[in-house]
Amino acid sequence: MQSRNMSISGAVDLAAVKAAGEARQKAEQARAQAAEGGGAPPPAGLVIDVDEAGFENEVLQRSAEVPVVIDFWAEWCGPCKQLGPLLERVVEEYAGRLLLAKIDVDQNQMLFQQFGVQGIPAVFAVVAGQALPLFQGAAPEQQVRETLDQLVQVAEQRFGITGLQGAPEGEQTPAPEEPQVPENPALAAAHDALDAGDLAGAVQAYRNVLADDPASTEAKLGLAQAELLGRVQGLDAQQVRKEAAGNPADVAAQLRAADLDLVGGHVEDAFGRLVETVQRTAGEDREAARLRLLELFEVIGADDPRVVTARSALARVLF
Repeated sequence: MQSRNMSISGAVDLAAVKAAGEARQKAEQARAQAAEGGGAPPPAGLVIDVDEAGFENEVLQRSAEVPVVIDFWAEWCGPCKQLGPLLERVVEEYAGRLLLAKIDVDQNQMLFQQFGVQGIPAVFAVVAGQALPLFQGAAPEQQVRETLDQLVQVAEQRFGITGLQGAPEGEQTPAPEEPQVPENPALAAAHDALDAGDLAGAVQAYRNVLADDPASTEAKLGLAQAELLGRVQGLDAQQVRKEAAGNPADVAAQLRAADLDLVGGHVEDAFGRLVETVQRTAGEDREAARLRLLELFEVIGADDPRVVTARSALARVLF
C-alpha cells in the first residue's frame, strides 16, 4: 500500500497521521457494535468466488464503488485454510465497506501471473481499478485488521470511494458516522507543534504522550516524523549525496542520505541503502544503520508493503 504518512511532495502529511487514528477508532467502534448485536447485519454477497471470466465485472467494475480485497488461495495450501476464514470474518465486520474476492490459483493461472504472485496465500486489493499489494502469508489477525483499516482510509482519502457494497442503487453512501471520540489533548498539542514546525517541541510532546501511553500508534508515527525532519533540517542535499556516493563506508553519510531519500519520497532507495549498509558493516556501525532503518519503518508504517519487503531483506542480512 502507498505510504500513509508522506505527501507527494515529500513533506510530512499531518492530516494522514490524524486520519489514521480516526479510521482505527471508527473501525473499533463498528466491531464493538457488531459484537454487541446492536448494528445492522452486513449486506449479503461480501465474500465471492471470482474466476478469470468474471474478474472484470466482479472486481474491476465494483472497485469503483467499494475496495475489493483479493485472496489468492489453493485447496492444497495449509496457510490458506488458516487465513481464508479470518479474512472472511474480518471483511464481514466492515458491513459492506469492503468486498472479498477469493481466487483459486490452480483454476486461474492467468490472474495469478498478472498480479505477480510469488507465493500463497497472497492478499491484494483493487481500488478504482488499481491493484495494491497488501501482504503475503498467513498474517496474524491484528495485522489483517490494521491493513484493512488503512485500505478503507486510502480508498476514501485518495480515491474518493465511500460506497457500501450491497446498498440499493442510488444509495451508495456511507453509514452515518459515530460520535467523534475526543482527541487526547496532549496528542493534539504534539500534532500542533509538528504542524507549526516546532520540531523540538513536537519531539518532546510526542515523548510525553508515549510515556503515558506507550502503545499510541499516532504518537510513534509523529515522533518518528518529527525526528526525521529535525535530522534533515539544514542539510545540503547535493553535498550529502556526493559524500554518500563517494564513501560507501561512511555510515553517518549513508544515514543522512537515507533520511533525505525518505523525505524526498524515495522510500525503496532509503530502505535499500540502509539494508546494504547493515550488510557491509559490523559492531556499532551496523547497529546504527539497523536502528535508523527501524526508525524509518515507523515513519512509513509497519503494514506498508515496502516496509514488509525491507524488513525481510534486513532479516536476511542479519541472520
